[in-house]
Amino acid sequence: QVQLVESGGGLVQPGGSLRLSCAASGRSSSRYAMGWFRQAPGKEREFVAVIIWLASRTIYTDSVKGRFTISIDNAKNTVYLQMNSVKPEDTAVYYCAAKGDYSRLTLDEYDYWGQGTQVTVSS
Repeated sequence: QVQLVESGGGLVQPGGSLRLSCAASGRSSSRYAMGWFRQAPGKEREFVAVIIWLASRTIYTDSVKGRFTISIDNAKNTVYLQMNSVKPEDTAVYYCAAKGDYSRLTLDEYDYWGQGTQVTVSS
């Protein structure tokens, strides 16, 4: 089993920054890849970014490239999503997810999910 707890969401103005955290615990073999997804009201959940835990390889969706950065602190078992130059369309509930393999990393076929944290971008 893997437990994921997100934090760091909130209200931020357009152009501002926010850092989301995802504290992971439990079986390390079940969290080879750690992803961030988001779901806006009335929309389907969508992929944002993923990082391979041991290789630090990253993948981003096009809409956040150059603005968001996913990273890992191995000592703290925590994954971060640094969000810069945020836009109103980034408003969503952001979810952290973990899976125990490297396949289909941009699809929401992950084994474990956090409870989500709300990010609202508004002036």
